[in-house]
Formats: sequence, C-alpha cells, structure tokens
Amino acid sequence: MRVHVVSDVHGNAEALARAGDGADALVVLGDLLDFVDYYDHGNGILGRIFGAEKVRVFAEMRTGRMPVEAALYLRSLWAQVDDAAEVVREAVLEQYERLFAAMPAPTYATPGNVDSPELWPRFAGRGVHVLDGEVAEIGGLRFGFVGGALLPPAFAPRRRGGPWHAYLRTEEDFGAAAVGLTDVDVLCTHIPPAVADLTYDVVARRPEFGSHALLKVIERDRPRWSVFGHVHQPLSRRVRIGRTECVNVGHFQRTGTPHVLRW
Repeated sequence: MRVHVVSDVHGNAEALARAGDGADALVVLGDLLDFVDYYDHGNGILGRIFGAEKVRVFAEMRTGRMPVEAALYLRSLWAQVDDAAEVVREAVLEQYERLFAAMPAPTYATPGNVDSPELWPRFAGRGVHVLDGEVAEIGGLRFGFVGGALLPPAFAPRRRGGPWHAYLRTEEDFGAAAVGLTDVDVLCTHIPPAVADLTYDVVARRPEFGSHALLKVIERDRPRWSVFGHVHQPLSRRVRIGRTECVNVGHFQRTGTPHVLRW
C-alpha cells in the first residue's frame, strides 16, 4: 500500500493535481488557501484584492515582527473595501473550486488554520473525504484526522465580524477531538505535537504552537506515524517518540513533492 501525504498547499493546484500519481490514496493536511503569498506578493487572496505593493508592505511588517503594525495596516486596507466579507468569500470559493477539483480519488483531507472549514462540505464527494475529529480506514490501517491550529494561550475565540478568520481552536477543543480518536495507526493533523524540534521555524525564528494532546494520543495508541505540516521550515522534520515516527511532510506549495507512506 502506498499513500501520499501533503500539507500547506497554499494555492498550488497544479502540483496538487500530480500529488497522487502512483499512490493508492492522497492525504491532505490543510492550508489549501493562498491568503498571503510571501513569495509572490501579487498572488494569493490579498494580492488579488489589494495588489502586490500593498501586500509587500504588509508582508514586511509581518516578517519583521511588527504584528500590531501589520494588523492595523491590514485593517486600514479592509476599510477601503465595500462588503469585504463577500469579496473574501468569493475569492476563497474560487480557490477551493480549483483546489478540490485537482484532488484525485480517493483523497482524505482535513483543514488547516488557513482554511474555511465551514465551506468544505460542499466540495466533499466524488472520492474526496473531508474529516475532522474522525477516523478513516485506508489499506487496513486506521487514519485519525484533526484539523485547525491552536489559539495562543489565554486568547478567546474571535467573534465573527471581520472579512475572514483563521481556523484556530482552544487547546481544550483541539485536545478533545484528538483524544477522541481511538486505536489510530496514523495520526493526521495540520499542527505537530508539542516537541520543540518540530515546532520551531528556523526562518521565522520562532516556535509555532504544538499540541500536548497529540503527545498523549501518541503515548496511548503508539501509532506507526504522526504526520503534519504547519511549520514551513522546521528545525527537524522527523522525531521518533517511542515506536511512532513523527514527520513534517513539508511545505507543499514550495516543494510540490508529497511525503510517501508505504506498508
């Protein structure tokens, strides 16, 4: 059995269409949307709406560790757009139409933080399975899926009101979904378990939030693999916890190469 796994697609529909070549199934671990393209500022949803120059300014603030200034600047841009929420929704649906159409059958997908999971059910079917907090059997193994990323500690979930919100979950909510998976052979999540070598991004020079609940599931069920993405340039791509190989499957937007599981 051969399964290909990708994460952090960020709009790369062309590579996604080839990701299942030679595989019995494709697993997609989220971040389908290209919202802010840090490599080509004219691409992505913000590039389409505001143009490359304004996105360049925003991206430099974000990468320059100026989060407050970046948020204020982005807010000023959205204030210039009539019905910003509808403009974003149309752009998101346009990307999803192209990305889900590129997925081969069968594909098993869970959303990342740069996704709108409430829209995913309309794209399920035709061999594409959308899972979050659920288990699917693939080739005789149990694959457990949990989507989204973690809110920073002490942050409350944001109310709807802005043009778009990331899929961020409390540790309690994410943990309940993870622990609810039972007897998994392959743990499939967007974010990594809370292991320093897996959560630290060497280019951004900061750690992302990993899940302690995933560590509990790994210790309890001892799956063969834990696969994830989210951290684009991790300090380590692989760490072994007991019998479980934990693997960052890579920043697919840039590599275009899936990670391969064989058994």
